[in-house]
Amino acid sequence: MAGTDQLAHAGVQDIESGMIVGLGTGRAASRAIEALALRVRESSLRVQCVSTSRRSHELAESLGLSVLDMDGVARVDWLFDGADEVDPRLRMIKGGGGAMTREKIVAHAASHRVYLVQETKLVPRLGIGHALPIEVLACGLASIEDRLSRLGLRGRARQDDAGELFLTDLGNPVIDAPVPDDIDVTDLGALLDSIPGVVGHGLFLSEADAVFVEDETGAVRELSVQASA
Repeated sequence: MAGTDQLAHAGVQDIESGMIVGLGTGRAASRAIEALALRVRESSLRVQCVSTSRRSHELAESLGLSVLDMDGVARVDWLFDGADEVDPRLRMIKGGGGAMTREKIVAHAASHRVYLVQETKLVPRLGIGHALPIEVLACGLASIEDRLSRLGLRGRARQDDAGELFLTDLGNPVIDAPVPDDIDVTDLGALLDSIPGVVGHGLFLSEADAVFVEDETGAVRELSVQASA
């Protein structure tokens, strides 16, 4: 794949004919979608795809990739995606683009999951630079926002560029909540999963099978999980 950037190549280099490929959302994922389309054209690779967002679906189709509806796909062979933050244990915050629920559905259907990030996304603790996106049912927005606040997650409903309530591709609002530095993210994930009306959230704590990191020179390395006390 001459001419393809190394990070995108890392996301698609081991994809084989006959696979169903999950397409992530965001800048790094878009680069990998373009790299996959190039492989399909140059190597006559036969793959089918499912997308984690409307915009990834549209990009893939515009590049000639075959995209299936996820509601008819039970298993995915390979997923590549990006992340907003990655800690030393390869736990992640995702959802800056609002696609975290669909991203998690595809991740849990996938046999192998690769995440592609720039070095600036590496953090010692999740929540340092990004709030945690929490997708909720519109009918529970105020009550869930209040409950989260009482739990120390003082978030606000996301707005779009026009100042209107942001809605995900699934039609739900998102609460962006700063993560307190004294909270255990494993406990937080379980707590959020238990709140009625929470559709999904951006804590991806065990999904990564591989994380590839691009430095400022464009060089790429693969991360391994660091031991945690």
